[in-house]
Amino acid sequence: MARMLKWFGLATLAFSLTGCVSAEQYSAMKLSRDQAVEQLNQAEADAKSARSQSDAYKAQLEQIANSGNTTQAMLANYSQQVAQLQAQNAAITAKYEDILNRPPQVVTLGETALPANLSNALTEFANANPDIVTFDAARGVVKFKSDVTFSSGSTDLNERAMSTLQRFSSILNSPEAVGYELMVAGHTDNQRVTRRATLEAGNFDNWYLSSHRAISVAAELVKNGVNRARLGVAGYADQQPIASNSTEAGRSQNRRVEIVILPTHPRSGSVASGSIRGARQATERVAPRPLDKDTDAAADQRPALSK
Repeated sequence: MARMLKWFGLATLAFSLTGCVSAEQYSAMKLSRDQAVEQLNQAEADAKSARSQSDAYKAQLEQIANSGNTTQAMLANYSQQVAQLQAQNAAITAKYEDILNRPPQVVTLGETALPANLSNALTEFANANPDIVTFDAARGVVKFKSDVTFSSGSTDLNERAMSTLQRFSSILNSPEAVGYELMVAGHTDNQRVTRRATLEAGNFDNWYLSSHRAISVAAELVKNGVNRARLGVAGYADQQPIASNSTEAGRSQNRRVEIVILPTHPRSGSVASGSIRGARQATERVAPRPLDKDTDAAADQRPALSK
């Protein structure tokens, strides 16, 4: 553009040296010069705009890079927390599985049995709530039926369950039981999670559902005064059925939350499973409430299941 302007300037000088030019020639030269100036200004504006866009893209790339570093740090921190929780849960889970695998035995005052007064209190508690609770005196396991404990298709405890857990907490806080560790374990049947609302809530499979229900029960116990240092939480999905999943009656039995009264005593400061608060916060990051589950659209026409 500069060279073009220089040429027009020389041409104008030449005409001035050789004589006058016509008005038409002058107008044409002036128009060409004005167009050249306009093109030059436009080129400069385009260059400035390109530089601004380049700076903006550069800033965005730097922001993305910094965000990536932050995300990696967060993921590393989460991975470390998960590893710690898994290590903490290993010991108490082993105790839980050991209890369930023992053959039934007569409850006595022996090393691995519950005291007679505690066993009797739990038996009376279960007999008073037969539609929601069963008690295995031979192993010290209290089982809450999920189809009655939770609202249909939810991890939220219903009012009846909360009232029952309040009574149960008073037994757990009694002098006969207050020194025992407790393991809360959630179980489901083998039906897959397929409803969109449940998946979008973060309940991606039965592992999530069983864990969230166990956490709900444990949190309710803590709310009613049970020391969180006594509690461990686990979710077993459909991996430990107690009945056949080929019938609805069997699947209903498999949907349960078990509370095992372990024949050990909590250590001072913490227990192998860690705090209920940490477990609840970890799951709520990926699983907002409420949660619903059905196997397909036709399931809405069948009796409601707490799955």
